[in-house]
Amino acid sequence: MGFLIRLAITAVALWITTLIVPGVDVHGRSGGNTALTLIVVALIFGVINAVLKPLIKVVGCVFYLLTLGLFALVVNALLFLLTDRIARGLDLPFQVDGFWAAFWGAIVMTVVTWLISVIVPDNLDRR
Repeated sequence: MGFLIRLAITAVALWITTLIVPGVDVHGRSGGNTALTLIVVALIFGVINAVLKPLIKVVGCVFYLLTLGLFALVVNALLFLLTDRIARGLDLPFQVDGFWAAFWGAIVMTVVTWLISVIVPDNLDRR
């Protein structure tokens, strides 16, 4: 149940990001198509973050230390661009227009995901 809640939170955060950040767009033919696209892209984004981000942190830990963590912003933007590439490869109507859109999109995604996670905890099924 926690996985589905996190997926829904990421999809909602992605939707809010498309509303706020110019250059991050989803172009579904209908509301249902857009919602499905957001869920699939959120799943792609989650898998990328779960698999690649820990590897990048280990390999690039020197850069994280030298930049006092600011390198994480660049890494998040690049992972957001990778999500865009995979979504395009799957012919999903999701688009990120360049590095700066990915940079701001990743920041907005992080903040919105955190805010929603504070409001909606993912441990509802545990007592």
